[in-house]
Formats: sequence, C-alpha cells, structure tokens
Amino acid sequence: MNNKTKLHMSTDEFRKAGYKAIDWIADYYEKIEDYPVMSQLSPNEIINNLPDNPPIKGKKFDDILKDMDLLMNGITHWQSPNFHAFFPCSTSGPGILGDLLSTGLAVNGMNWITSPSATELEIHMLDWLVKMLDLPEYFLSSSSGGGAIQDTASSSSLIALLAAREKTTKTNSNKAGCSGNLTVYTSSQAHSSIEKAVKIAGIGTDNLRLVKTNKNFAMDVEHLKQLIDKDIKDNLKPSFVSATVGTTSSTALDPVEKIGKICKDLNIWLHVDSAMAGPAAICPEFRFVNKGLTYANSYTFNPHKWMLTNFDCSIFYIQNKKYLLNALSIMPEYLKNKQSSTEQVTDLRDWGIPLGRRFRSLKLWSVINYYGVKGIQDYIRNDMHITQKLKEWINKDDRFEIIAPTPLTLICFRLKGSNDENEKLLHNINKSGSMYLSHTKLDNKYTLRFSIGTSTSSLAHVKNSWKKIFIPFKFFNYFMVFFIFYSLSKNN
Repeated sequence: MNNKTKLHMSTDEFRKAGYKAIDWIADYYEKIEDYPVMSQLSPNEIINNLPDNPPIKGKKFDDILKDMDLLMNGITHWQSPNFHAFFPCSTSGPGILGDLLSTGLAVNGMNWITSPSATELEIHMLDWLVKMLDLPEYFLSSSSGGGAIQDTASSSSLIALLAAREKTTKTNSNKAGCSGNLTVYTSSQAHSSIEKAVKIAGIGTDNLRLVKTNKNFAMDVEHLKQLIDKDIKDNLKPSFVSATVGTTSSTALDPVEKIGKICKDLNIWLHVDSAMAGPAAICPEFRFVNKGLTYANSYTFNPHKWMLTNFDCSIFYIQNKKYLLNALSIMPEYLKNKQSSTEQVTDLRDWGIPLGRRFRSLKLWSVINYYGVKGIQDYIRNDMHITQKLKEWINKDDRFEIIAPTPLTLICFRLKGSNDENEKLLHNINKSGSMYLSHTKLDNKYTLRFSIGTSTSSLAHVKNSWKKIFIPFKFFNYFMVFFIFYSLSKNN
C-alpha cells in the first residue's frame, strides 16, 4: 500500500477492499453447505476457463473478487461440516484474523533482530503449550531443549532426523555426507513423510526398516527389537526410531513407553509423531496420548489439525537443542549481528529448513487467547462425544463392521463385503457431493475412514451423514427381500 503513487493500492482503497474480502469470507462460511463437499470437476476444467494471457492493465479488486466465482467450482471444502476425509484441517475466526495480522505485518522472523516479537511470541506460545498439554518440562525454552513452529509434521520429522543423524555421526555427516551405515525405523503404518525424510537426509530407503504392526495396527515392539539387533550385528548404526501416536490410516497408538525403553538402552534417537492426536492432551482425561513421552528426544503435533488454528502450524520440540543447531546452523556475513553473537537471543532460522520464517505464532496466540484452555477442551471433548455416537450407530447395523480401535476421532469401517463393493460405496458417497470420506487398506481390506474434527461440524451433521450412508442400503435390503419373495411366489 502506498498513498504517494497511483501504482499501488492506497490505504483507503485497501480498507474498502478489505471489508469486502472479510464479507466474502463470512458469506462463504454462512453458505458453505450449499457447495458439493468434494469438487466435482474433471482435470483441467479450471485451467481451460482461465484467460490464456495475463492482463496488460490491472483490474480493480472488486473484479478480482468476482473471479473467485470461477475458482469456487474447483474447491474441495475442507471447512464444510460434512468434510470427513483424511484428518481435519481446522480453522476458526480468531485463527483467520491472526493470520491476517501476520500477513499484514509481512515480517520475516529469521533472526531475533529482524522482529523480536516474532521470535519471542513463538517461544512463549510453545512454552504455554508445554503447560497446557502437560508435556515433558525439558521441552520448555528455559531448559536445554525447546521448540519452534514448522509448517507441517513432515518438516518436523525431517529436522528431527537431521538432528539424530548429526548426533549419531558426531556432526561428520554434515561435513562428509552419509556413509550408508545409519538405519531408521518406523511402523509400516507410519506417515509417508518418514520415507521422504530418509531420502532428503541422504540416509536412503535401503536403510529404512518398516516394523510390523500388531492386531491393533500399532508398532510390534518385538519386531522392532529384532530389526535393531540384526543391524547392530551387521555393523550398522541404528540412529532413529519414529513412533506414531495416532497413525494416518487408523489413529493407532504405538507403544511409546516400550519403544522408548529400547531406544534409551541402545542410545537411539526417539521421535514421536503425534500430528493429529497431540491436542487431545489438553484434556486431562485424554492424556493417554502422552504415555511414554518422557523418552522422546523430539516430538511434533499439529494445531492446524485439531486445535482451531488454520493451516499451516506444526509444533516441534526437541530435548537437546544442540543437536539441532549442530545440524542446521550457518552464519554468513550478511546475517551477523551483535545480538546473535550472544547467548541472550534465539535465531529461529536455525530451527528449520528455510531461512525465512512467517509470523505463525500470531494465529496460535489469537486462538488460545480467544477460546482459552477451557474453550479448546470443550471443542475436543465434543468431537470425542460425536465420534462415540457415530460408533454406536455403525455397531447397530450388522451390514457394517468397524475394523480398528477408535481411541480418538477417526472411525475405520466397511461393508461386510468385497473390496470392490466398498470402493464403489466410497465413490458414490463422494460423487454425491453431500459429504467427503477417504479410505485406507487395513489387513488388505478396503476401508472407509470417517474423520471428525472440522470446527463447523456438529452431532446433527454427522447423524445426517450417517443416514445418507445407512438409508440407501436399508432400502436396497428391503428391495432384495421383496424381490426374493416375489420370485418365489411366481415360481410357486
């Protein structure tokens, strides 16, 4: 914005356009249920309806806003109350406004000196979260560890692996590269980001060990120990174990405490990925998700999944920050300053992959202050209640089966039929536009995932979604009974 030249948007024009943009967003949320949840477009439909060339003369913002009508056809509505795919990508009014403030300030918080508030508010928010979720005290900034906000849990897991790599090799891998003898372990049900991380970190997928799971789809500790023992016998160096609390496929809970004891005995880095499940610990009765966390060398969870803080916002903690700083710190001349040369400040550029850092803590600060601890607890408890009600409804219908435990807010269920029948059911559900579910395979069974947690969703929405799945099959069964009796009567 610049009032001195006609080239830029003036503050007065910005104010008027800003009101319209906020109104547009508010209107969107008021009519969000009018849209099909999953975009129904075919590939390239949006591109084919966009102008071939950019405008020579600029447009008024009103005209740009009108062009959103075209783009809305290609939006899958993650904030719809009937979005139940993947995991929630939660948001809230305070989160959106906090992000708007961050965007408006447009600071780059790479060093403390480039905006002290960006660094110090982030550190303070992560200290708040340690207290709110009852996490190990060594994650506090006043300890030898601490934390920082990353974009996603994928990035958090990557930097944890880099820190573990440098610990195992005593920083030699940063200098000479990986020698090919480091090994990494995670469950076969773990997020794909671990496989990507071993590629990026130079460890290689040949050195990634996928641990078998038990009947509940959680990591098999005995198999983990067997894999580690074999690698040690083969003169390899077990470096990193990633345990998951709330796997993507089924929200399985790896036995972190048992895994942690093995890692402690063998001096192996334990990373705990609790991307979805982590916020549950804000409620004391759900702190089973923290069991064994005192063994963790690093930990991550996502407020953008289940804590009303819009994407992207992933929390990363580390027990001993020196390993992370050894892995990622560099100091070119143009970044040197008096404050960074002391130990009085933290430069968060050393806590992640990019040099530049957004002021993400503003939206987290806005959410926590607006809702308070109690408000966030009420939100999480309500989602847990809704999940258990849905579980009751599914269990009452003997045509369906729930094939994985439901510790949190994901239900994995399927028709008692073939994989093809279940795939067709999911296709019809999503094609209807009335809701959006995703799938996985558990024990090679095509399984529907019904995820709860979107901030706009209520028990009534979930009940209505279940009816839309349940009733067509009810009528189908009535039709089959009628058809059988009709056929028998004709034959007689």
